[in-house]
Amino acid sequence: MRDLEILTETDKETLELPRTSVEENNITGKRKLYIESYGCQMNFSDSEIVTSILQEGGYATTANFEKADVILLNTCSIRDNAEQKVRNRLNNFGYLKKKRPDLIVGVLGCMAERLKTKFLEEEKIVDVVAGPDSYRDLPNLLSEAEDGQKAINVFLSKEETYADISPVRLNSNGVTAFVSIMRGCDNMCSFCVVPFTRGRERSRDPHSIIKECQDLLDKGYKEVTLLGQNVDSYKWTSTDGMKLVNFAQLLEMVALINPTLRVRFSTSHPKDISDEVLYTIKKYENICKYIHLPAQSGSSRILKMMNRTYDREWYINRIDAIRNILGQDCGVSQDMIIGFCTETEEDHQETLSLMEYVKYDYGYMFSYSERPGTPAAKKFIDDISPEIKQRRLAEVIDLQLKLSLERNNGEIGKIQKVLAEGFSKRSEDFLQGRNDQNKKVIFAKENYNGATFRKGDYVMVKITSCSSATLKGEAV
Repeated sequence: MRDLEILTETDKETLELPRTSVEENNITGKRKLYIESYGCQMNFSDSEIVTSILQEGGYATTANFEKADVILLNTCSIRDNAEQKVRNRLNNFGYLKKKRPDLIVGVLGCMAERLKTKFLEEEKIVDVVAGPDSYRDLPNLLSEAEDGQKAINVFLSKEETYADISPVRLNSNGVTAFVSIMRGCDNMCSFCVVPFTRGRERSRDPHSIIKECQDLLDKGYKEVTLLGQNVDSYKWTSTDGMKLVNFAQLLEMVALINPTLRVRFSTSHPKDISDEVLYTIKKYENICKYIHLPAQSGSSRILKMMNRTYDREWYINRIDAIRNILGQDCGVSQDMIIGFCTETEEDHQETLSLMEYVKYDYGYMFSYSERPGTPAAKKFIDDISPEIKQRRLAEVIDLQLKLSLERNNGEIGKIQKVLAEGFSKRSEDFLQGRNDQNKKVIFAKENYNGATFRKGDYVMVKITSCSSATLKGEAV
């Protein structure tokens, strides 16, 4: 997460991966892999799977792309801005390719899946294109590229979950980790490319999920985040059809591994989040009281055009259930798309009023970016001017900043359990971590009694001040 948990057109920041140990980076006689990931948490998780597959295939890893034999970009297609970042990055690698013609450059993920062979035509320096379900084939694709052939596999699978692969934790703080529980998406939101780039929804065997979480705990990790495009629709059925596990049951299974293992999840869908899930969160102290519940708009008319399959009233019903079951302190964050096709001032005001009603802790806000091939691009005209989009987006951001500060001010004076994830960016005299509500908390690593806290410790912190993005406090 960024310092300011309010994201606009600048998108998720690039994360350079992997950062493995010095010994792994300096293995001699092996080809070296450098990988960057863009976009959502699922892409970062996929990069860990890719690295595991290629290490098994004999590759070492490097954090320096100039030392790499293979450069892979794991891409996002959710917005045009994200795709332009990748194209700009490929231009940066072009000079290296000229100096080293044997360098292999590959594009993975959603952008690869969306553009397919067109990518090879448009970006001449690209040698390999692989979609999200073809990562097992990467050793073969890279071998073809080494022989001078362009290589592509964008086959979408109805079964692939990579459940048997143990991810290589990249750029890890050793405290928190992502665990993918499902892949794909069956929700056909009119603005979204994900169903076309990641395929149909399928859930991973719960036993493999529990095994991965237990392994992380054994290695010293203190927190796992269960990942899916829509975790609430997780549903696994045994091969004999006799056993069914839904998301609430999976959540309980993970929570029961050990009470010291903190559990988060992302992302929930308003049409699917159930009272059963909420009561499971309430039942276990180690399941964080925080829910990311994308609204996308506060207008029922716009939600219908987006094919979100719920309206404003349904969304408010789910918010009321969260507050009633988990309490007013439960953290709630949002996604909002501003300036969707035909959006009026009245629609915009409904979004603002929904935000006032919910009082989100923070949010991810973007102006609408038409994506080629989506139902919205085929059926609707992107008829809201850039100037109006930017003005409305600024109003939404300003309101969220106000709400975030209001919610954070309400934390002052409270004592909260914080998992220390590492040093503060400004000083190693301070640690930073997150509380139950997923808010960043900064506190001195030594308290007034001289006790010293370390990364990975759970620390009780009294909140003394705040900004709209960060809580500050002292260990007690």
